[in-house]
Amino acid sequence: MMSRNPDKRRNPSAKQLREADRVQQLHPLQQREHPSAVPADHDQLVHINTYGALPDYYIDQPFICRVCGKREIWKARDQKWYYEEAKGHIDAIAVECHGCRKARKQGLGPEVHE
Repeated sequence: MMSRNPDKRRNPSAKQLREADRVQQLHPLQQREHPSAVPADHDQLVHINTYGALPDYYIDQPFICRVCGKREIWKARDQKWYYEEAKGHIDAIAVECHGCRKARKQGLGPEVHE
């Protein structure tokens, strides 16, 4: 039986980062049809009070951690959970990598996880 490494998906490869960047550049109709797109459930987004449009789907969002500068990907499935299950605001975005977020929650400095 193979052991699962939970942090493996937290450390995207260069290929995964390039693909996430590429998908960001696609036309919205192409993004919607991309295999990594996750459909949004508008019934789960009723808590959001905004004049803007609600998403029809989520795609992987590459970002740079504001604390340590590491490139990471906010996965579409994680966005779906955050917006629809945790009831986060639709304008919220990922700004810290998993390691910095974990260190902050434990009261440690960002240098601990590097």
